Order: sequence, then C-alpha cells, then structure tokens
Amino acid sequence: MEYRHILVALELTDDTKILIDKAIFFADKLEASISFVYIDGTHGEIYPELVDIQEENIDLPFNEDAITKLRVFETYANQPIQHIFVGTGDLNDKLKNTIETHGVDLLLCGHHHDFWHKIISHSKQLIDTSPVDILVVPME
Repeated sequence: MEYRHILVALELTDDTKILIDKAIFFADKLEASISFVYIDGTHGEIYPELVDIQEENIDLPFNEDAITKLRVFETYANQPIQHIFVGTGDLNDKLKNTIETHGVDLLLCGHHHDFWHKIISHSKQLIDTSPVDILVVPME
C-alpha cells in the first residue's frame, strides 16, 4: 500500500472520532498526511467550491458551531491536519476535483447501520463516484 494522503469525510457527531482514530492509525503506519472534509448538505448549494479553512480566513456559509466542532476534531487528532475542506451541497459533486488537486489517495468515510441510512446511503454514493480507494467504517 502506498497511501500518502488520507481524506476523512466528517460528520459533526462524536461518531466521527472513530474515523479520526482510523485515519491516525493508517497515517502513522504509512507515514501519510491527513485532511478532513465536511459538507453541509442541509442548505443545498450555497457555496459552490470547497474552501480550506486551514489556508483561507474568509466568511463561510456555516454557523460558528460547525467550524468550532471541526476545530475540536482537529485538536482531537493530536497531529497536523493538512487541509480542512468545508462546503455546502452534495459531497460527491465536490470530491473528485479536490481528490485530484490535492493528491488524495485514500478516502475514509463512515456508514451507519440504521433505517435512514439504508434508504439514503452517502457511503454508497461515494463508492460509486470515488476516483480513489475507499475505506468504509461501520458506525453504530
């Protein structure tokens, strides 16, 4: 395995720590860097591009609680996070370009086993469209 850049698709729930732990494990073993991506799909397509909050200090279409939670996850990781991409709309539409532009070679996402996630599975959509390997982590 030659994974050098792991992108973790985050939700703003404590379950996300499971994904961060997995990313840290693989990054340590493979000497890879880690980036996060968070897409707020609740408001539709407000912001057309992903923004890296590690590099840009601009007003974003997110409430401050979302940015604060992402910073908490960054601190929880206890190692450098290369990029924290945020955006609105559909995750699948945004990822391909971001993955190619930033040399991501492993996408890590979670999958819940509850009723609603069986009807609407974001993980399945990612699997169908991702240009790189995906590790899907079961979430309780």
